[in-house]
Amino acid sequence: MATSPSVNRSNDAAEIEALHRLVLQSLDDDQAVETISIPLAGKSTIADHMVIASGRSTRQVASMAMKLAERIKAETGRSPRIEGLPTADWVLIDAGDVIVHLFRPEVRSFYNLERMWSFGDAPAAPALS
Repeated sequence: MATSPSVNRSNDAAEIEALHRLVLQSLDDDQAVETISIPLAGKSTIADHMVIASGRSTRQVASMAMKLAERIKAETGRSPRIEGLPTADWVLIDAGDVIVHLFRPEVRSFYNLERMWSFGDAPAAPALS
């Protein structure tokens, strides 16, 4: 685990939604597969949104993670924490209000975070139409 301090969270709903849109757009631009967004506001204090997506290979997962972290820093000034980049089977990007999990498909299927975080609700809707 990284020892860097947590990324700051915002109280500004517009800023949170702008970050969420930035994450979704970046993943769409990088051709992420099966991107979903799970709203966490009111369900958990760790973040307002959890975004889960897959890449077709470790190389794509690593590339998406690095580009996303660069875009978040460039557009928001935040320095997101990144875990799992060396192997890129499962990369976690903590941007404070939005947490992103990027997986290779086999690893995503094994951990099935979507089901764990659904809180008994209906399955999460796709993030982008």
